[in-house]
Amino acid sequence: MTKTTRLAALALAAGVASALGATAVQAADYPTQPIRVIVPFAPGGSTDIVARIVTQRMGQELGQTMVVENKGGAGGAIGAAEAARANPDGYTLSIATVSTLAVNPACRPDDLTYEPLTDFLPVTNFANVPNVIEVNPKFPAKNFKEFVQTLKDNPGKYTHGSSGTCSVLHLFGEAFKQATGTEAVHVPYKGSGPAVTDAVGGQIDSMFDNLPSSMGQIKAGKLRALAVAWPERLATLPDVPTLAEEGYPQLNQPAWYGLLAPKGTPPEIIKILRDAAVVALKDPKVIETLEKQGAAPSGNTPEEFAKEIKEQYDWAKEVVAKGNIKLQ
Repeated sequence: MTKTTRLAALALAAGVASALGATAVQAADYPTQPIRVIVPFAPGGSTDIVARIVTQRMGQELGQTMVVENKGGAGGAIGAAEAARANPDGYTLSIATVSTLAVNPACRPDDLTYEPLTDFLPVTNFANVPNVIEVNPKFPAKNFKEFVQTLKDNPGKYTHGSSGTCSVLHLFGEAFKQATGTEAVHVPYKGSGPAVTDAVGGQIDSMFDNLPSSMGQIKAGKLRALAVAWPERLATLPDVPTLAEEGYPQLNQPAWYGLLAPKGTPPEIIKILRDAAVVALKDPKVIETLEKQGAAPSGNTPEEFAKEIKEQYDWAKEVVAKGNIKLQ
């Protein structure tokens, strides 16, 4: 090795060591400024609500404000793409949903400008939310088994609503039809709210929904819940069986809302964020507020959250391929 080569190698090594040292110092001091959290949906929805509840308490733990910024559009793809391009310094994070990391890649793979499994680092799953299958009270079926049989006996006669074509609720309905061998006409809406309204009014026969959007109507007797996607029966709906109880464990998947950082974020920062989230999710006030929204706190490890993401990603790909579902 020549003297020039040795000097170049030493300079490179010094530069690498300096960069690593800077990263270590940055992680040790983190955070020193407010943290931006991109919510890839409009204000007021379940994703936004859960994000604000948890990040507000996290900010107290971290000693810095966590500022939620709504970047809606394209089923969450616009906000997710912006989050993927952010500097990996821990000061721009994002909220992950089944829509952004599983449904969008399955339904619109050619339109996405981010890679769901490689452009982000999972921090933790904030909370899980049950999904529910429900019908208008005038629907002839009184329970889940009768519902399936009625659809089988009358293929294509009845309708089911969702929050939109290629939404996670649309795929939930399609997965149900594929698993049960039934046929029903899908009616997409621009969000769960209008679909629930029409289910109550009888314009559609059934609805596949996140429970928080429908709980009030179910409690008021304006919708009949037939089954929930949840590990066990809900204390708030003790008479409603889970889909696993009804023989469909593959459909027994709740929705989730978690925290992501851009790829390349130092592991020390990931740990700081996850530790703060765990503290927040153990706070009785946070737990109470989440439960009022129909959500159950999680706070799992990055590895566990990554597994959840991959499982939902594979699920969505399979449902879309089997049903030949296309974004319209």
